[in-house]
Amino acid sequence: MSIIVAPSLLSASLFDLKNQITTIEKSAAEYLHVDIMDGHYVPNINFGDKFVKELRAQTDLVLDCHIMVENPEQVVLDVAQAGGDLLTFHPETTRHPYRLIEEIHKLGKKAGIAFDPALSIAAYQDLLPIVDQVLVMTVSPGFGGQKFIEKMTTKIAQVEQLRRDNHYHYDIEVDGGITDQTGRLCVAAGANVLVAGSYVFKNGITEPIEKLAQL
Repeated sequence: MSIIVAPSLLSASLFDLKNQITTIEKSAAEYLHVDIMDGHYVPNINFGDKFVKELRAQTDLVLDCHIMVENPEQVVLDVAQAGGDLLTFHPETTRHPYRLIEEIHKLGKKAGIAFDPALSIAAYQDLLPIVDQVLVMTVSPGFGGQKFIEKMTTKIAQVEQLRRDNHYHYDIEVDGGITDQTGRLCVAAGANVLVAGSYVFKNGITEPIEKLAQL
């Protein structure tokens, strides 16, 4: 399975974003990872649907939107309509995760669920047959530049085992502290989508993306 690289715009320079996106478009990356935060589920406030709409006008890369908000229903739908391609939310933030996944699919978009380090896969295992992506957080959500939690490779392997045993078709994405070294551990455990922020933007963009894509 080929590796998909998703540079995280949380670590990009907003003053030079257009040029950085142009560089990413010429690289091996296929996704742009967009973190959307409301200041409640996580302390930070970040990009919203208007930013996604402007991104959509600038690039044809897949917009991989990670939605870290409480009661995400309206935000998810707004981001989808703004041009997000893949909408990933934290299932514990909504009372109706099944319904939200169905609504995303009705809009012709892909749906994902995210597991932060403290959330067990078993708690939402019943959602796995209907999602397009499972995001395993390898740091606590909401902050860039954190240290990779190596124990999360066990959770990645668990999600991969469930995919293989049940013939599910979701991608396994990892986000948090990803470098060529930690990315290698994640790929070995079963991940095929690597989100990387600081590693990409602090090291010239093109070369680190290429290293990740070749894992």
